[in-house]
Formats: sequence, C-alpha cells, structure tokens
Amino acid sequence: MTLPALATLDELAAWMQREREELPEGAALVLDTASAIVRAEARQRFTRGTSTVALSPRGQAVSLPQRPVIGVELVRGGGRELRADEYRLWRDDLWFAGSFSSVSVTYSHGYAEVPATVRAIVLTLAGRVLTNPSDLRQESVGSVSVTYAAETIGASLAPIERDQLARYRPRAAVVQLGKGRPW
Repeated sequence: MTLPALATLDELAAWMQREREELPEGAALVLDTASAIVRAEARQRFTRGTSTVALSPRGQAVSLPQRPVIGVELVRGGGRELRADEYRLWRDDLWFAGSFSSVSVTYSHGYAEVPATVRAIVLTLAGRVLTNPSDLRQESVGSVSVTYAAETIGASLAPIERDQLARYRPRAAVVQLGKGRPW
C-alpha cells in the first residue's frame, strides 16, 4: 500500500521560497522518499487509516502501535470475536476484562492533519536533497566557495530531527526471555 506524502508540492515550494514551477522535476519523488524516511524513523503512518494487528497482551492490556487511535472495529481473542463489553479503549491502549495470550485488533488511527513538526521535518529533508542533489560537501567556482553541512549530504535525518520524531514512536514492550512463562 502506497501512503501519501506527508507534505504537498505547494508546501515544499513555499518552504523553499520558490514558485511551484521552479521545483525540479523529481520533487514529488523526493517528497515521497522524505515521507517514507520520516515514517520509518517514527514507526508511524501519521495519515488516517485502518490496521489489523496481532498482539500479545502484557497482563490485561495491549498498546496499539499506530497512533492516535480513533476507534476499535474488531477484536478477536481466545478464538472468537470479543463483545464490546469485554474490552475498553483508553487512549492508545486496549484493556481486557479477561486474559488472552494473543489478540487480533482491527482499528482506525492517524491524525486529521499531519503534525506541524512532522511536516517541517519532511519539508526540511526534501529541501536539503533538492538543494544539494549531487551530495557535494564543498563546491568552488573561482573565488566563491560553498561548504555544505554534513546533514545536507544524502537523504538522511539529522540527530535533532530523530529526537523530534522520537515522541511519536510506539512505546517499547517488555519481553521476558527464557524458558516457560513467568507465572
């Protein structure tokens, strides 16, 4: 499934202080790629959608990975479809009245609008790639010399951008390794 870019060409042109017609031919591809890089780092889609996931509850709860959760459509556990009174959604966690070793959850999630921080990171990354498409470190013509920062080389995120995306990542699950169950 192809997801839409997290910013538009018009937004990219405005971000780069250009007219849309001045953008290079490959600008849409660069936006798609920058969006994929941001999604991979945050482990979030950001746009609205529906997912079905198989999860192992910790105690009587599971954290749904794509956020924010809008609603739960179907929950299966113990080989059957659970009734609505057998689970409860609290923010991005699903709590169960009983215990299950695994559950399958179909739910809707995503933001009505891409968060401004996320859009800014996508636009900044795309702008860097379009400004320095040859990945030059330094360029000189006569007496004029331009040196690009390390962050402008390649389609990669700067450390500060990774830090900003960290807040969107799903919470880590605790996994116990070893023989048998802990109880």
